Amino acid sequence: QPWKHRSTRPSPIWSASRRAAVEAGRSPSAEVISDVVGTSALRLGRDGVDLEGARLTRDLLGFGDLTAALSDPTVTDVLVNGDGRVWMDRGLGMELAGVRMAQGELRPLAVRLAGLGGRRLDDAQPWADVDLPGGIRLHAVLPPLVRGGAHVSLRIPRVAPAGVDDLVRLGMVDEAMAAILVAMVASQCSFLVCGGTGTGKTTLLGGLIALCPTNERVVLVEDVAELRPSHGHVVHLQGRPANVEGHGLVTMTDLVRQALRMRPDRLVVGEVRGAEVRELLAALNVGHAGAGTVHANGVAALPARLQALGALAGLSREAVDGQVVTGLDVVLTMGRDGPTRRVIDIGVVGSEDARVVVRSAVSRAHPGTLVRGPGWDRLVEVTGLESPP
Repeated sequence: QPWKHRSTRPSPIWSASRRAAVEAGRSPSAEVISDVVGTSALRLGRDGVDLEGARLTRDLLGFGDLTAALSDPTVTDVLVNGDGRVWMDRGLGMELAGVRMAQGELRPLAVRLAGLGGRRLDDAQPWADVDLPGGIRLHAVLPPLVRGGAHVSLRIPRVAPAGVDDLVRLGMVDEAMAAILVAMVASQCSFLVCGGTGTGKTTLLGGLIALCPTNERVVLVEDVAELRPSHGHVVHLQGRPANVEGHGLVTMTDLVRQALRMRPDRLVVGEVRGAEVRELLAALNVGHAGAGTVHANGVAALPARLQALGALAGLSREAVDGQVVTGLDVVLTMGRDGPTRRVIDIGVVGSEDARVVVRSAVSRAHPGTLVRGPGWDRLVEVTGLESPP
């Protein structure tokens, strides 16, 4: 196995030279590692210097023993528990990665990775949620909030679809459903992508943003940057946690308000999960085309989920329902079939007895077969499909 356990004990070369480097005020960097390894060039030889430099870079600047698992193109998540066991997801559920870290190694790893993303992680700020260089998303929590050692969760962005062709290639949609999505984006429908964790909501949203005309200005709001859409005019706003004194917090609600002042043709909220739903619904009701993702188990569960989020912003159920009916058009539901993430249902928003409902318009029983539902005629109307598949 490429992720077979390797010792993470400090190199004798680094251990012997670290004191001098520290006393000189030098922290680990590519230059410091090169200097330290270079002092043993006569003993190591050219190949030995290269190998030792690569190992130290991996252990002191990179992901250490997690490097091999993160390099596997099929891995989407790597999780390190406080007992030192490392788990990974290659599309078939969690499995042990064959690497076990000592508890004493976990906190230094978590603190160092948070530092790479410009975030503080210590007893005063015992968790961090940060975007690392290269797009990997880190979440880390320190004891005593968790048992054992630090817990580290890494999510790896594997694909950035450049449009509907990439979505078809990935198996997220077939040709018939792709035609519906193209019409949906072209008609400037407002839509949400819903589904469970790891079902591909963000990947689908990125592919749909890439379909937007290049003369449209897309303002993208995220708590932690995950979306990197292939589009020529994207303005990216990202939230910020408070510092240890409790100052400097920038919430998603703040960012959505700022985004509305930046003349967006499309307002995209990477994940709707709190009070920012109020500002998003308000924007959808004053002429802005919008999109986003939300955790919900399907079209039937979405109204209750939006009502719960609206309650966080002080909105009544009636207020949420009214704004959803008049501002939101289409709901896409993602599902997971082994390693493949797929659009399994497209629904349309309507009302019944003064309450919001989402009716299935078309679902995919299996690849290549679409089943029309009660919302089909409404879907054709809002998307302007000229030749329905």
